[in-house]
Amino acid sequence: MKHTLSSGNVIVGQSGGPTAVINASLAGVFKTALQRGAKKVYGMRYGIQGLLEGRYIDMSDVIRTDIDIELLKQTPSSFLGSCRYKLPEPVLGDPVYEKLFAILNELDIRCFFYIGGNDSMDTIGKLYDYGQLISSDICFMGVPKTIDNDLAITDHTPGYGSVAKYISTITKEIVADSSVYDMKSIVVLEIMGRNAGWLTGSTALARAWDCPGVDFIYLPEIPFSLDKVRRDVEELQKTKKSVVIAVSEGVKDASGTMFSELVGNTTSVDAFGHKLLSGVGQHLANYLGRTLNCKVRSIELSTVQRCGAHMVSLTDVTEAYQVGGAAVKAAFGGKTGCMIILKRASQEPYICVTDVADVHEIANIEKKVPLEWINENGNYVTEDFVNYVRPLIQSSVSPLIVDGLPGHLTMPKGM
Repeated sequence: MKHTLSSGNVIVGQSGGPTAVINASLAGVFKTALQRGAKKVYGMRYGIQGLLEGRYIDMSDVIRTDIDIELLKQTPSSFLGSCRYKLPEPVLGDPVYEKLFAILNELDIRCFFYIGGNDSMDTIGKLYDYGQLISSDICFMGVPKTIDNDLAITDHTPGYGSVAKYISTITKEIVADSSVYDMKSIVVLEIMGRNAGWLTGSTALARAWDCPGVDFIYLPEIPFSLDKVRRDVEELQKTKKSVVIAVSEGVKDASGTMFSELVGNTTSVDAFGHKLLSGVGQHLANYLGRTLNCKVRSIELSTVQRCGAHMVSLTDVTEAYQVGGAAVKAAFGGKTGCMIILKRASQEPYICVTDVADVHEIANIEKKVPLEWINENGNYVTEDFVNYVRPLIQSSVSPLIVDGLPGHLTMPKGM
């Protein structure tokens, strides 16, 4: 999709759940836009919802030096603030779009960048479609982000590598801790990921020369059964006392019903209809403790998985920054209505390059773990899965330590 760019300003926002490297993409957009000649780079405060309320800042007021850029790349959460706001279907004259485009025109915006996952790409697609209805010359470009790794077309998403590194590291430590007593015990780890098992599968990386790893991995792609898990564990306990299980928050029964719903833990939904998932791990732990009569502990990693900026993958940070810069280059080169994707050019050595894809072929489409990457018993992942993830967790970033703790870039009060 071609677009003619004239001189002017750009605006960037962040949407959906944060990742440990989402701000690296923000840094990539900001720095590259200025290098390419943008007059100003505005930042939406709290995404599209904040923009509708007229809340935005001049990014140059808060990012003044290269040190600020480096600090931003190491800062967890969404620096500009986030939202989960669902735009209506684009219809000519819709007051929401009329207001948004009036704000963009008032700010002389030529390029609009949105960093996010499926729902954010839905926003980019709708803004592009409405722009076509009114013959707007504003460019709309998506920048991928999601720990769930469920965006279509792209090989993987920035944010996934770091959370996989965090999860597999914590898993190694939990496995070590779980084996200290000479008695039968079970630890259940509940991992995020909603409808896709990419995060839960990453616990397989904990199996290494110094760690036996988790014993069972249950993903949403395979029907989940309490009785099946009990049988798996009971058989293993004949030869192994300490058992560690990783289970996805989004596992479903044979009918496709989310297990969280079955245990009554999906009372809240967001603007896009996504239910808040939790309770699977605790319910499974209670069931196993009752039926197998042994010590069982449930650990829900919850939001700590996505905010561990102290343990990010250098590969992930680098790629997150690159997709931000690539989005600017693509937009300034005439692309619109697109999202930046990552393409794995080589596995050994690992080489990944950026490209663009039509955002309509990505928005609201979930990429699941291939069934051939799950073992025949449905309780672990294959070596192909491990080989896919391993390059994404490589190397580390040494955070700037201030008074013994990592330092972050903070938003000035009142902005």
